[in-house]
Amino acid sequence: MSKPHLRPGSRDIATTDSFQNFLTRTGIMAGNIGSAGMYGFNPVTRNRVQMEWLYRSSWIGGIAVDVVANDMTREGVEIVSSDGPDRQEELKKSAARWGIWKGFADTLRWARLYGGAIGLLMIDGQDTSTPLRLETIGKDQFKGILPLDRWMLYAHVTDLVTEWGPEFGQPKLYDVIPDGMGMPRMTVHHSRVVRHVGVDLPYWQRISENLWGMSIIERLWDRLIAFDSATAGTAQLVYKAHLRTYSVKGLREIIASGGAALEGLLKQVGMIRAFQSSEGMTLMDADDKFEAHQYAFGGLNEVIHQFGEQIAGALGVPLVRLFGQSPGGLNATGESDMRIYYDSIKQQQETHMRSWVEKVYHVLYRSTFGKAPPKSFELKFAPLWQLGETEKATVANQKGAVILEAFDKQVIDRPTAMKELRQMSATTGVFSNITDELIEEAESEPAPAPGAPAQIAGAAPPGADPGPPGPDDPQPGQGSGGQPSPGTDGKGRANLRAVA
Repeated sequence: MSKPHLRPGSRDIATTDSFQNFLTRTGIMAGNIGSAGMYGFNPVTRNRVQMEWLYRSSWIGGIAVDVVANDMTREGVEIVSSDGPDRQEELKKSAARWGIWKGFADTLRWARLYGGAIGLLMIDGQDTSTPLRLETIGKDQFKGILPLDRWMLYAHVTDLVTEWGPEFGQPKLYDVIPDGMGMPRMTVHHSRVVRHVGVDLPYWQRISENLWGMSIIERLWDRLIAFDSATAGTAQLVYKAHLRTYSVKGLREIIASGGAALEGLLKQVGMIRAFQSSEGMTLMDADDKFEAHQYAFGGLNEVIHQFGEQIAGALGVPLVRLFGQSPGGLNATGESDMRIYYDSIKQQQETHMRSWVEKVYHVLYRSTFGKAPPKSFELKFAPLWQLGETEKATVANQKGAVILEAFDKQVIDRPTAMKELRQMSATTGVFSNITDELIEEAESEPAPAPGAPAQIAGAAPPGADPGPPGPDDPQPGQGSGGQPSPGTDGKGRANLRAVA
């Protein structure tokens, strides 16, 4: 097969795999202005001081760093365990006492600002350079989480984790740089920390950052500058909203000659400023000319709003949460935007925080109670979208009716029904006092015979004496009209469906 030959005088034309029209010069690499555009390299993440200046001086920059970190740690977790409510409440108080969730929030915050941070689990009496062994943690040893950003650490990038798992390829040890007040120089093993990076980077870029990530500010840098520039520029225009001009014949000659003529002109202008008001008048020479100019601000609001939307889109945070402004449009409430945002936060919690929270709460449990948590110990992130009291009552009524119907039809037994009701308490707040003892007591009771009516606590077992009837009660076994009462055996013994 012969190779194609170029005609004499022909030249190579650079093309790309996209739409192009060289006649109209549309498309990339078609000789137009847009073809000169490109993306540059602006690693502001490496400029620690610049990041700190932005966090301190730019309100939108500070919110961009804080908002997601605060929302990911705002509601904490719900504890699902065979422990009773009293023990669960004691564990929650212990978490609050040692500032667990503030430590999580600060670790996330500085990771988002600097590109990486760790939270050191402070366990009294243990060597931080050794691997963490949960069984060695005694009562009252855990003292909280110490957030350390990447600039306070020296990561051992030549000694990496080689065991397969989520931490594969990460530094095995970190040296704490003793620049902070009261901060001792120490080496920290990776198993004793929770680690987070702002934005994950590709392999070679991650190496260039000493295995850390990128600040979330770096992607927003040009948009933040555009937003602040538009806002500051609009503020400057306020000074020019009402301009007045005063035309004086022979002004150049007066200024050039100076002396009494210039002094007289300045006195005249001062008099005009002193007496000019809504009720005053402007005194000037017949040959002079006075004019007022108004500046129109139309369109500036839309420009600033568009810059704000770009920042919100880059952060994945709705405008109503980022700027605190009410959504525009007819019947717009922002509820759908917030639900989508909270779903995103839930996904980030499960992806980035699940392993942290489980590790820290297992340590906290051992430190609080001096023993390992039960096998049923489970943690669930509390939903950010909180139900009102009316909604909780509606959910409790609907779910409770479904559970009791399944129990009544003997689809589930009594212990299972009680477990379902207790599990529902995390959402509705009702049935939280169904303890393990009550469930064990229900499990020890003999199962009802096939076809027998189901019973929960409060029902009289078959053959039991129901006791003497009251003065207002019908005769035993008799309902209205002398017929046997529904749900009885005709002798007054009731098979009742009680509520757990």
